[in-house]
Amino acid sequence: MKLAFFDCFSGISGDMVLGALVDAGVPVEQLRAELAALAVSGWTLTAEKVWKNGIAATHIKVQTEDTHTHRSLSTILDIIGKSPLAPAVQQRASAIFRNLGVAEAAVHDVPLEKIHFHEVGAIDAIVDIVGACIGFAALGIESFACSLLNVGGGTAKMAHGVLPVPAPATARLLLGKPTYSSGVQRELVTPTGAAIVATVCSAFGSQPPMTVSAIGYGAATADLEGQPNVLRLMVGEAAQKIALGAEETIRVLEANLDDMNPQIFGYFLDKALAAGALDVFAASVQMKKSRPGMLVTVLCKPSDEQKFQEMLFAETTTLGVRSHTAERRILPRAWETVATRFGNVRVKVARLDGIVRQASPEFDDCRKLAEEQNVPLQQVIDEAMRKWSQQS
Repeated sequence: MKLAFFDCFSGISGDMVLGALVDAGVPVEQLRAELAALAVSGWTLTAEKVWKNGIAATHIKVQTEDTHTHRSLSTILDIIGKSPLAPAVQQRASAIFRNLGVAEAAVHDVPLEKIHFHEVGAIDAIVDIVGACIGFAALGIESFACSLLNVGGGTAKMAHGVLPVPAPATARLLLGKPTYSSGVQRELVTPTGAAIVATVCSAFGSQPPMTVSAIGYGAATADLEGQPNVLRLMVGEAAQKIALGAEETIRVLEANLDDMNPQIFGYFLDKALAAGALDVFAASVQMKKSRPGMLVTVLCKPSDEQKFQEMLFAETTTLGVRSHTAERRILPRAWETVATRFGNVRVKVARLDGIVRQASPEFDDCRKLAEEQNVPLQQVIDEAMRKWSQQS
C-alpha cells in the first residue's frame, strides 16, 4: 500500500502540501491541467525552487483575482461534484471541505448550510485542497499518517480580526490530534492544512514503518529563525507492520500515592473505566522516606485528558498528575458467542492478518453461569474455550 507521511515540524498549509507534492514528483503541468477542469476562473499557479535554512524546497504560489469572494459550502461542493475530476479526487476534496465547514459552523455556532467561507472559501483554498487531492491520486497514495503538529503561537490577523494561534477553526479541526508549539510566534498550521490532515490521516505520531521512495519539501512564504519553514512529505510503501492493527495516539496520566486507603483505588478504577478510560492500573512503588505506595496509571483519548485529570484530583489523594503522549497498536477484535451446556458465553477474538492470535471467554459471563449453576468457574471457562475451538 502506498503511504504518505506528513512531517509537520514547521506546521502545514495548503500551499505547503502542493509544494511538497510537486517536489515529490507530481508534474506541475498536471496540476494546472486538472484544476482547469473546475468551473473556477481567475487563478494562476506557479512553482519555483527556494531555499529555507539550507533546505531546497518547492514553493507554490496561487494568484487569484477575487480573493475576497465568499462561497457557501454547498457552492464549493457543487463545483467539485460537477467537475470531470476522478471520483476519488472529488470524494476526498469534498470530505475535506465538509470537515472544514463543520469546524467553521461549530466556531460560529451557526447551521452548516449557512456557513460562508472567508479565507478558506476563496479561490486559492479551492485550488489548494482540490490540487492536493489531484496530487495524492497522481502519486497513487492510499494511506496517510501525520507527525505531531507544530501549530505556532501568538496571534494572527484574519477575516474576523486578530485571533489567537491556532485559529479557532484550526483548533477545532485538530481536536483529538497531537499538537504542540515550538514557541514560534506566528501561525504555522492553517485551517486548510489542518482540514487536509484531519480528513485524510488515519494515524498521528511517529513515522510508521515504511520504505520511502520519494521525499518532497513544500515551502511556506515566511522565513523562520533557526528552522526551515517547510513541510516534509515522505511517500513510499507501507511496511507490513502498518497493517497489523489500528494505531492510535493516546494520553498517559500518572500519579504516585502513598497516603490513600487502597480500597478507594477499586472505586476509582471502576468509575474511570465507566467514564471511558481505555485502561486503568496500579503498580507498587517505593516512595520517599521508604514509604510503600502505588503508581496509578490512566490511559485515555487525548480529548478526555482533562476529565480524567479532574477525576484523579477529586477521587484520589494525589497532589499532582504527570501526562505524556504515547502510541499504541491494537489488534482487530470481535465478539463471538458460543453455546455451552451451562449457557451462552461471549468470546473475545483478536486476529492478525486473518489469523487468530488470542481468544478469551468473557469473565463476567463465565462467573455468572458458575454462580447460577454452582459449578467451578474454571470448568465454565474451559467449556467455553472447547466449544469455541470446535466451531472456529
